[in-house]
Amino acid sequence: MYRGREGQWAFLLHRLSGLAILAYLLLHVFSIGSFIFGERFYMAIHNTYDLWPFRIGLVFITAGVVYHAFNGLRIIVMDFTGAGVAYQRQMWYAVMAISVLSALYAAYRLYPRLIGGF
Repeated sequence: MYRGREGQWAFLLHRLSGLAILAYLLLHVFSIGSFIFGERFYMAIHNTYDLWPFRIGLVFITAGVVYHAFNGLRIIVMDFTGAGVAYQRQMWYAVMAISVLSALYAAYRLYPRLIGGF
C-alpha cells in the first residue's frame, strides 16, 4: 500500500504530465488545423495563445515533458536492472531536480516572452 511517499508521487506526476502533454499536443493540432477556417480565425486563436496563462504554460509544459521523459527512463532502469529498485527514491529526486532546473532554464530563456515581449 502506498503511503504518500516518493513512489506514489512519481506515479501521480507521471500520469499528470502525460495528460498535460496530450492536451498540449491536441491544442497544437487544433491550432494548426484552424487554418482551414480562414486566416482571421487562425490569427484569433494565436492571439489568444499570447495571453499570460499560455505564456506561463510554456514553462510548465517544458518541465512536464522533461519530467515525463526522465521518469520514464527511471522506470526502465527499475524494470530492467535489479539494482534500480534499491535506488528508486534517489533517482526520483534526481528526476525532480532535473525537471525543476529545466523549468527554471525555460523561464530564464522565455523571460522576455513571459513579460509580454517577443
